[in-house]
Amino acid sequence: MRGQTAIIGIGELPTRRTYPGRSMYGLCAEVARIAIADAGLSKGDIDGLVVEGGNTTPASMADYLQIRPTYSVGVSMQGASSTTAVTTAAAAVNAGLCNYALIVMGSARDDRPERAPGSRPPGGGGAGSVGAEFEQPFGPAQGAGTGYALMYRRHMYEYGTTPEQMAKLAVDQRFNALKNPNSAFQGVPITIDDVLNSRYVNEPLHLLECVMPAAGAAACVITSADRARSAPNKPVYILGAGLEQANAQIWETDKITTTPARVSARRAYQMAGYGPRDIQFAQFYDCYTILIAMTVEDAGLAPKGEVGPFYESTDTTYKGTFPINTDGGQISCGQPGLAGGFRHVIEAARQIMGRAGERQVVKNDLCLVNG
Repeated sequence: MRGQTAIIGIGELPTRRTYPGRSMYGLCAEVARIAIADAGLSKGDIDGLVVEGGNTTPASMADYLQIRPTYSVGVSMQGASSTTAVTTAAAAVNAGLCNYALIVMGSARDDRPERAPGSRPPGGGGAGSVGAEFEQPFGPAQGAGTGYALMYRRHMYEYGTTPEQMAKLAVDQRFNALKNPNSAFQGVPITIDDVLNSRYVNEPLHLLECVMPAAGAAACVITSADRARSAPNKPVYILGAGLEQANAQIWETDKITTTPARVSARRAYQMAGYGPRDIQFAQFYDCYTILIAMTVEDAGLAPKGEVGPFYESTDTTYKGTFPINTDGGQISCGQPGLAGGFRHVIEAARQIMGRAGERQVVKNDLCLVNG
């Protein structure tokens, strides 16, 4: 699959706290139209469709978009849904199952039914949470981020990682978001003290180390390398991909400071024919500071256990020596559901196309994206 497919069109709606009066499907239709036009195509050219597959089915999205693809699939991989969708779409195009695959994901927030924390859906249905067995009762606190707080605390214990080092990570990403009109926090700088003085969401996770639930949508179009050569944008060739399925609950994991990126990145490097030293910039999934920190280590971009000193000594802004999450990432832009992880794919393509404006990185040929 190496180099046989490419992203040729992208679309992204600005991430906002809400889009009052808008539905998830409406946002997805709008951003799909942007991505298709960006690729120099019309709706009738799209014969492949990939959606996130949890809140959205391929059939319902195809109906709403009024397309009838000959290949469609839903991928449900939580935060990794977007990168898995890119892998799936590229494989389908490479196999000849479709010519132009559209990936679209979004969230409107307001269209979700409101329920009390921990309650079940109306009517008493629902599977409940297996996390309620061990993690929530014995973790630092009930609620969001308990698993990540456990990972954070363990990483501090094993490697001496400090909150100040993780705060530097958040500050670098916020710097990147200052010039991003698609960020909910554009023009709102923060300092390390701001991060450390923000309230705990789940100790040791501070508020400014966590994503903010938001609304938005993103889309891209993938085609074959041959067709990509006649596209209006610089093709963003997909050189390698890898995946490892992790445990659903961290108490089932032998070592909670090791992530699936250890395997997935190695497989992607093998397919691409490149290694960590070749990577010029990175876009990594970042629901919490500690997660991106551990995946940066496991992808080989920093030695295991030394990601704290890495962030402390490295300028990871778009102006720096090794840029990471050059649009601000989810932590400094907001998380519109599973489209939050999609922003890393879109920003990587935008940078490689040379369309990032003030945030454009100098070296933009080779990017590693993690979902």
